[in-house]
Amino acid sequence: MEDYQEQSAFETESLDDNKELASSENTQSSQAKAKRKRITRLFPALTYEECLSLGSAIWEYASGQRIRRLTLFDQIGKSPESGNSRILITASNKYGIINGSTQAEYIELTPNGAIATNPESPEIEKVKAHFELAIKSNEYLLELYTQYKEMKVPSQQVLMDFLQEKGLDKDNQQRCVDLFLVNAKYIGLIKIMSGTERIISIEHLLEDTYSSSPSNVSASVHEESITNNPLTPKDTSVDSCSDDWDHTCFYITPIGEEGSEQRQHADLFMGSIVEPAVNELGLKVVRSDTINSAGMISSQIIEHLFKSKLVVADLSFHNPNVFYELSLRHSLGKPVIHLIRSRDTIPFDIHSFRTIKIDDSSIYSFVPQIESYRATVSAQARQLLNDESPVDNPITSFLNLEKSKK
Repeated sequence: MEDYQEQSAFETESLDDNKELASSENTQSSQAKAKRKRITRLFPALTYEECLSLGSAIWEYASGQRIRRLTLFDQIGKSPESGNSRILITASNKYGIINGSTQAEYIELTPNGAIATNPESPEIEKVKAHFELAIKSNEYLLELYTQYKEMKVPSQQVLMDFLQEKGLDKDNQQRCVDLFLVNAKYIGLIKIMSGTERIISIEHLLEDTYSSSPSNVSASVHEESITNNPLTPKDTSVDSCSDDWDHTCFYITPIGEEGSEQRQHADLFMGSIVEPAVNELGLKVVRSDTINSAGMISSQIIEHLFKSKLVVADLSFHNPNVFYELSLRHSLGKPVIHLIRSRDTIPFDIHSFRTIKIDDSSIYSFVPQIESYRATVSAQARQLLNDESPVDNPITSFLNLEKSKK
């Protein structure tokens, strides 16, 4: 009897343990499911270029018309039920290239997807579709573009810090930055200009595309795509800096032909010294060959000399255009910084004006001092912009002297 009671008690205890274990497993399973449900995929798992291949396959095998999902993947030699195929469909959906889920019988191109993958689409329309799909389809990718367009490509950490301010967690920050840089470069929004990679605006890209398009692209298409482009704010010109002169630094420098010593010099000084020095003060550098708006270049240069918050003048090579533009800025009595290669002499007329000398005679003398040169330019800029007294230069000095005689 006692043995029976002990056995019964043991079985009851074992049953309670099993119930507790089962309850614990159910709780863990529920928590795991809840955790899985809380995961939000904010970005496509693949790059835009990878997903575009699926849309191109629809054009190749179905002339751009809807196609059975099983047939499409059979044609491209992939299993429609594999993990990679499912990811490809899901990511293509997130970009807005296709309509149709991983279980759909048919897959079809969206209107923008059709334009982007159709071999016969006009290049202007393709560029607009690529931008809509690769960048504008995701709010965070669009935020990065809007914040940094027409600027040198920032470091990844700077981009991630910006996304953190937008409330994005660390893992998604890195994913977003990677996708943005890869997608922007693929569709042509990242270009090497003035010796550095820059994020150009969609308007700039459309302008470049039009200028390089075949002559059979009509002027009406150009006008509709650029002037009346829905992506372009109605009150904004192609050159965005013209609306924000208080944040513009105009860089006067000898430019020269592509590949010439003067062009290499201008690119080196602008990218290594001037831009980093004034960007930290909230200024964007503009050079005459980077002005994107239509019109006479001479008039645009004069406008920048008149309206820019700051001007940096590179006196190297004793270029006559530089001195002409510098004298105009001097006559306005507005802030200007002089810099020059140490091997060049400073002309007598401006010899008394403070000029930053930069030794670029060899890489061994230049590179170790880059940070010092940047700091010097930045310090002068900060002083000039914070000083409310009239700017001193040979012209203003003469005018003040004349006034004192009266």
